[in-house]
Amino acid sequence: SKLTNLGHLEMTWRSRVHFHPLLVRILHKSRLRYYGKPEKTMDMPYQAYFEVADGSGMMSMVLWSSLCPEWYNSMKVGTVLLLEKYAIKDSYPFKTQPTPGDSQMKRFATIEISLNVRNPPTKISIIPEEMVKPEWGLPEVKYRFITRSELDDLPHNYSCDVIGLVTFVGRAERARKRDHCEDFWLYRWAHAIDGTSDQPFILELFATSQPDVFERIHPMTYLVCTQMRVVRDLSENPSSTVYLTTSNESQIFITGWHKGQPYTKDTKVKNFIQWTKSQSEADQIKKTVIGGYYPFPRPPDSFLDY
Repeated sequence: SKLTNLGHLEMTWRSRVHFHPLLVRILHKSRLRYYGKPEKTMDMPYQAYFEVADGSGMMSMVLWSSLCPEWYNSMKVGTVLLLEKYAIKDSYPFKTQPTPGDSQMKRFATIEISLNVRNPPTKISIIPEEMVKPEWGLPEVKYRFITRSELDDLPHNYSCDVIGLVTFVGRAERARKRDHCEDFWLYRWAHAIDGTSDQPFILELFATSQPDVFERIHPMTYLVCTQMRVVRDLSENPSSTVYLTTSNESQIFITGWHKGQPYTKDTKVKNFIQWTKSQSEADQIKKTVIGGYYPFPRPPDSFLDY
């Protein structure tokens, strides 16, 4: 059928009601958002953001309501979609922005694609990877993997991807989203090593929309975390309190979930796998820890300093 592209949509969307089909690849995926309120009666108050791209650039796509339980888990980073009967809206100005792996990619930030059950009823088709043709010009998923030895030189809030062997995982903890409210974030701390430094990655992992993975992080698993943010306590000793925290677009993968993921082609991921083959599993197991209370960043040594 006759296709359009994201660049053409941005130029012509105000003068059209119906749009030609789109062929795009998913580059980023946000956690699922629940926006239900006690006083409102909505069947499926869910929403999820994706960043999708074709040869002309990248744009946000929003999945609404009952399409979320139907499609959210099938739409993975790297999935190619054929979209028909979608709507175009002015983009929501306050949403989070993932950092693209390809810094040269053009971003269409003024509009977003809206996928709904009605007005109009969107038709979504997933194209299997083996049927994707090179002449479609769809971009590959690119990452920003860093090693532990590179972390100390990176600025606060830098966005990156990491892979490591888990040596510690803490119990799940809760933090209030806001003071005096009943909503909580669920998170756990983990350490992962990659052989490039004596120090581990210290990871603050909030529960994303992947409960099956979040609950099964354990020592000796290969852990991949994407779209992590560097956190530095700039007031204290900056090198001692550097850690990574998840963002709205973070994805977490452990052993058993890696097959077929786009990052398996990344050079730093291949280097890490080579390093693990040189390690003795018995030696590493002796150094692993699970559970317990993990206060981080650590309080000062003396009460006076505190």
